Amino acid sequence: MRPKSRQTNQWHERNTTVRPIKKNQRSEVCGILVIHIQNIIKIMSRFWNALTRRKTDDVHEAESKLARVLNLFDLTALGVGSTLGLGVYVLAGQVAYNIAGPAVTISFLIAAIASAFAGICYAEFAARVPKAGSAYVYSYVTIGEFVAFTIGWNLILEYVIGTASVARGLSGYFDSLIDNGMSKALNESMPIKVSFLGDYPDFLSFGMILLLAGLLAFGAKESSFLNNIFTSVNLVTIGIVLVAGGMNASVENWRLTDVPEGAGVGGFMPFGIAGVMAGAAKCFFGFVGFDCIATTGEEAINPKRNIPLAIVISLIIIFLAYFGVSTVLTMMLPYYLQDPDAPFPKAFDAVEWYTIKWIVTIGAVFALCTSLLGAMFPLPRILYAMGNDGILFKRLSKVHPYTQTPLIATIVSGIFAAIMAMLFNLDQLVDMMSIGTLLAYTIVAICVLVLRYQDDKMTKVVSVRAPNVFRQLLCNSYREPNTLTSAITKIGIVVFAIFAIIWCVFMKVFDMGATGGIVALSLVGLLLIVICVVIGLQPVSTIELTFKVPLVPFVPCLSVFVNLYLMFQLDLFTWIRFLIWIAIGYCIYFSYGIRNSTQIQRNRNHAEVAANAMQNSDCPQQHENRAFEPDWKVENGNGVKALPAATPTYEYSEKL
Repeated sequence: MRPKSRQTNQWHERNTTVRPIKKNQRSEVCGILVIHIQNIIKIMSRFWNALTRRKTDDVHEAESKLARVLNLFDLTALGVGSTLGLGVYVLAGQVAYNIAGPAVTISFLIAAIASAFAGICYAEFAARVPKAGSAYVYSYVTIGEFVAFTIGWNLILEYVIGTASVARGLSGYFDSLIDNGMSKALNESMPIKVSFLGDYPDFLSFGMILLLAGLLAFGAKESSFLNNIFTSVNLVTIGIVLVAGGMNASVENWRLTDVPEGAGVGGFMPFGIAGVMAGAAKCFFGFVGFDCIATTGEEAINPKRNIPLAIVISLIIIFLAYFGVSTVLTMMLPYYLQDPDAPFPKAFDAVEWYTIKWIVTIGAVFALCTSLLGAMFPLPRILYAMGNDGILFKRLSKVHPYTQTPLIATIVSGIFAAIMAMLFNLDQLVDMMSIGTLLAYTIVAICVLVLRYQDDKMTKVVSVRAPNVFRQLLCNSYREPNTLTSAITKIGIVVFAIFAIIWCVFMKVFDMGATGGIVALSLVGLLLIVICVVIGLQPVSTIELTFKVPLVPFVPCLSVFVNLYLMFQLDLFTWIRFLIWIAIGYCIYFSYGIRNSTQIQRNRNHAEVAANAMQNSDCPQQHENRAFEPDWKVENGNGVKALPAATPTYEYSEKL
C-alpha cells in the first residue's frame, strides 16, 4: 500500500505545484485579451470619429481664393439655363406621347411642387453655409465626413451624366436636322458592337464638351456672360413657341375620343391618374439643375441673399416655361402624334409653319448649349471642394492664378464627361442620372431638420429618465433646444425614413385595389404623420437666417418621402450601376481620403489652441487661432504666432 500512497502523494504534489502556474497563465491570457479588446475599441472609436468628423466653418468669406463676380441675374440665368434644355425640347413631347397625354401639364405641376421642396431646403442651406460644394459641404458641416463623401461622389456622378446626356441630346438634335446623316455614316464606318455601350462613337458630343471645358477653365465671369446670352436666346425661343403655338392651338385636341390602339382612352387624361403620376416622376428630372446655383457660394456676390432668391426665381421661371410649352404642344397636335425625340419640328410641320420651325430649331440648339454649360459648371467646383478638404486628390483644388478657377478639376471633369458622352447612348445615360440627385436631395432635407432643432450652444445636462422623455414626446416642456430634444428629433428622422421606405415597399408588394393593401398603407401613413407631429413639438433653433424653410418639419419630411418614393421607381440595373460607382468611390476614400483629410489638421489646431489657452490662463498672450485660418495659411505655417520657448505646447493626434 505504501508505494501506492507515495504515487498518490507525488501526483498531489505535481498538481499542487502546477495549479498556480495555470492560474498565472489564465491571468496573463485574460490580461492579453483585455489589452486586445481595448485596442480594438480604441481603433473602432478612432475609425468612427474619422467617419463622423464634421467640417469646421473656419474659412471666412473674404478669404476665399475664388473670384466673387456672380450677381443675382447671373445666378438666376445659370439656374434657368442649366434646367431649360433637354426637358423643354424633348421631355414635354416624350411624356405626352405615351405616358400622360395632355395631362403632362399636371405632371409638370406635381414635379414642380416636389422640386420646390428640395429647392427651398437648398436655399436655407445656402444661407447657412455659403461655400462651394453644394450638398457635399452641407452634409459635411452637419452630419459627417463619410456621408459628405458619399453625397459628393453622387453629385459628381449626377453632373458627369447630366453633362454627357445633354451633349448626346444636342448631337442627336443636330443629327435630325441633317436627316440623320452623321449617325448613319458613323454606324457604317465605326460601329461599336458592345451591349452596354452606344451604337457608335459620338465625336461631336466629345468635342463640344471639351470646348466648353476650356471655356469654363478660362474663367467664371466669362463663361457666365456667354451663359447669359444663351439663356436669353433660350427664353426668346420659348416665347416664340408660346406665341406661334398659341395661334394654332385648339382645345379639341384635349377632348379626343377616337384614338388609335395603344393611345389610352382619349380625353385630357388618356392614361388615367397612374399616367399622370408616372409622368410626374419623369418630369421631376426635368427640374434637375437648379441646385447648381448652390455650388457658387464662393463666387457669388452676397451669397446669403442672392443664392436663395436665385433658386426661388429660377424655379418659378422653369415651371412657367414647362407648363406653357406642354400646353401649346398638346393643343397644336394630338398627343399620340407627337415626336418623342424632336416634338417642335414635328408640330410646326403639321401646321405648315416652316419658317417658325427653323427659328425654333436653331433656338433649341442654342438652348441645349446653355443646358450643357449649366450642367458642367458645378462639376469642377465639386471636385475643387472635395480636393480642398483632402478627401479627394488635393491637386484637384489647385486654383490657377490668372483665371482664378480650379483648372485641373475642370480639365479632368471635362475629359471624363466627354468620354462618357462619346461611348454611351442617351437612354443609358439618363437611367443613371436620377439616383444620385434624389439621394442628395434627401440628405439636404434631413440636414435642414437636424440643424433646425439644435443650437451650437444648447444645454447638455438634461435628465433622460423615461418620464421626461415621454413628456417631451407628447408636449414641449423646453423653450430652447437641448441634447434631449435634439436626440428625439434625430431618432424621429431615422424612424420616419424607415417607415417611408416601408410605405414604398408596400406600394410595390400590395395590390392597391385590395383591402389589405389600403389598410397597410393607411396605417404606415398615419405613423408618418404622427412622427412629423412629434418632431414638430420640439423647440427650434433661435439662429437668425436670411431665409428659412416654412412649415418645418412637414416640408422637409415631405421632400424626404417624395425622393425615396421616386428612388424606388428606378430599375434594378440602375441600382447595380450605382452600387458599382459607390464601391469605386469608397476605395478612393478609405485608401486616400480618410488619411489625408484636412479636417485632421483643423481638429489638431483646435485641440492645441484650447490646451494652450487653458495653460496660459494666468498670463494670457496674443495669438491667432489656426483653426480659423484658411488651409493654405496652415500649410505654409503662417497661421499662428510662435509662443514663448518656455511655454510647452500640447499636440493632438488623430491617426488610424
